[in-house]
Amino acid sequence: MGQLIAKLMSIFGSQEHKVILVGLDNAGKTTILYQFLTNEAVHTCPTIGSNVEEVVLRKTHFLVWDIGGQEALRSTWSTYYSNTEFIILVVDSTDRTRLLTARKELYHMLAHEALQDASVLIFANKQDVKDSMSTTEISQVLTLDSIRDHPWHIQGCCALTGEGLPAGLQWMQSQATAN
Repeated sequence: MGQLIAKLMSIFGSQEHKVILVGLDNAGKTTILYQFLTNEAVHTCPTIGSNVEEVVLRKTHFLVWDIGGQEALRSTWSTYYSNTEFIILVVDSTDRTRLLTARKELYHMLAHEALQDASVLIFANKQDVKDSMSTTEISQVLTLDSIRDHPWHIQGCCALTGEGLPAGLQWMQSQATAN
């Protein structure tokens, strides 16, 4: 019976893809999640634990787990890895001092066995802020070109206005339909 339901779901395009939304605290993860859902900026507070929401793009359903990014919570990220198809890493394009910490967390995740097949979308948030780093600069600091065993894409964005977010979701949708 379960196989029949799975087959019907794949035919009608309602297969759900698990996504973890991670990044350091104050990068804009929750603002991005709710921008996906409401198309407007909402007031958020630091996430303790996680939020989970379904984001639908045409017939592609993403179950997005927004996980708190405070240093004390990062050790719990691995509890969310099982069955994850997509990692969205949100980086604050203005936070030059912590970009190396974000890189360390990214590579720590990519080394985890449960994420060996995950695709990676990096949202370079806060592109609207004066003197923010470009996606090229962030890509170089994160050494994204060295990632060979995971499809990845970096997308500049502004969580407050939603600029750049649809392009990131479209990339994820193309990855989901290619597999």
